[in-house]
Amino acid sequence: MAGPAALSAAAAAALAAALLLLCREDPGPGAGPSMAETEALSKLREDFRMQNKSVFILGASGETGRVLLKEILEQGLFSKVTLIGRRKLTFDEEAYKNVNQEVVDFEKLDDYASAFQGHDVGFCCLGTTRGKAGAEGFARVDRDYVLKSAELAKAGGCKHFNLLSSKGADKSSNFLYLQVKGEVEAKVEELKFDRYSVFRPGVLLCDRQESRPGEWLVRKFFGSLPDSWASGHSVPVVTVVRAMLNNVVRPRDKQMELLENKAIHDLGKAHGSLKP
Repeated sequence: MAGPAALSAAAAAALAAALLLLCREDPGPGAGPSMAETEALSKLREDFRMQNKSVFILGASGETGRVLLKEILEQGLFSKVTLIGRRKLTFDEEAYKNVNQEVVDFEKLDDYASAFQGHDVGFCCLGTTRGKAGAEGFARVDRDYVLKSAELAKAGGCKHFNLLSSKGADKSSNFLYLQVKGEVEAKVEELKFDRYSVFRPGVLLCDRQESRPGEWLVRKFFGSLPDSWASGHSVPVVTVVRAMLNNVVRPRDKQMELLENKAIHDLGKAHGSLKP
């Protein structure tokens, strides 16, 4: 268990990151849904189901990935669902019985190229923290693992790659977390997927299975702010997931799309979105 000094450092770092986000302006609604798109969601989802597409999820053991998997199964959007991770997950619910799982060694991903073959859509929710893995470990997971996975997915035929990033991501940032997020965004874009969607949520609001004292402090901090401020710089995980799935069924002309926190709120709350 981490000592008081380590916990204080983690809390201070998390709060500093939150304050940095507050200093950044949200660029506006961006790719948020029009009224016509909102009203047509049910039809879009039905049309999408008819295409019998397959999907993989990276990071399904994390909070966002876990919720994403649950909602994908509830919606029945894909004919095949595959989890790619370092260990096999166990599920008690009947709904998970047909979920495929590929166990890989992220340090030797080239040896597991077959796990990334044959998927139409990919969702990457991989991530750790500097406090948990150290600076080098954080960069290895959030940048190197993600980029190598994206490369193998592209080679394996993936057409639409969805990346969970962060509000404020900037490869030129002096803040390691935002710098790494910005670097991987840019590197994945260079792979030229047919469609590449980047989600930049603010502070993710959730009840993590894994205890992270620093993030708990940040959630409390945002919870004390007026709703208008909090919604500009934070977002519930379930809203992010709903935005991801509402977005994936929308036909888009752009090869690359960037959804900032405001657009995620708009799209995730769109009428006709997933069950609460």
